[in-house]
Amino acid sequence: MPSLLIFGDPGMGKTKIVEKFLRDHPSVFDEETGMTRCPVAATQMPPVPNEKAFYESLLVSLASVMPRAVPVNHLRHRFQILARQMDVRMLIIDEIHTMLAGSFREQRVFLNSIRLIANDLKLPLVCVGTQEAKLALMTDQQLADRFAESELPPWRDDLALSQLLACFSSILPLRNPSNLRDADVRKRILALTDGITVRIFRLIESAAIQAIESGKERIDMDSLSERVVTETLVSISERRSRRPACAN
Repeated sequence: MPSLLIFGDPGMGKTKIVEKFLRDHPSVFDEETGMTRCPVAATQMPPVPNEKAFYESLLVSLASVMPRAVPVNHLRHRFQILARQMDVRMLIIDEIHTMLAGSFREQRVFLNSIRLIANDLKLPLVCVGTQEAKLALMTDQQLADRFAESELPPWRDDLALSQLLACFSSILPLRNPSNLRDADVRKRILALTDGITVRIFRLIESAAIQAIESGKERIDMDSLSERVVTETLVSISERRSRRPACAN
């Protein structure tokens, strides 16, 4: 079945996209048949590519009761039967890059498992992860050939960013308008956040809080200082602490 890999830097909003997709395709209970239809099964990759933990997570995603001390082949068969009964049409695996934490053998066993599921149930797979996700899938060329890829690149100074900031401006709880679409403001935001979605959100959120506390009631260039970001995100704070050393 055709499959898709969605990858990008941490904090770009990949998991939020999955959550939105699941909200748009929820499970539906059919009162006439007494069955629940679940069009999309979604799970997160276990900390290591453990086949048993993976099937247990899949069964939990289908609201299945988990028996104790069940062999992995029984878990696999249980999921296959339940997926057919609930008419599962797609399988989403988030944090797929975590697979690289396992040994080569563990990675191969896990990839064989998801290929078996896709073949047996005729399910398209959607794998989501960081840039390392491509490396994880490339360890199995036969499986990798099935995947199209879609990257979530960092934001750039373009129309899409302008529209995003316009949405922010419309919902900020400030008495005075904040012109976040101004060219200098956009460039300042990108310089402080490297275009990472979660950093942009945190920056504007923190700047809005300070604008309320100061009585200014709007975000401007003076509000967008690096200090605002470093107070809320470890990643930016660490980058800033390294600058003097790099300069030397």
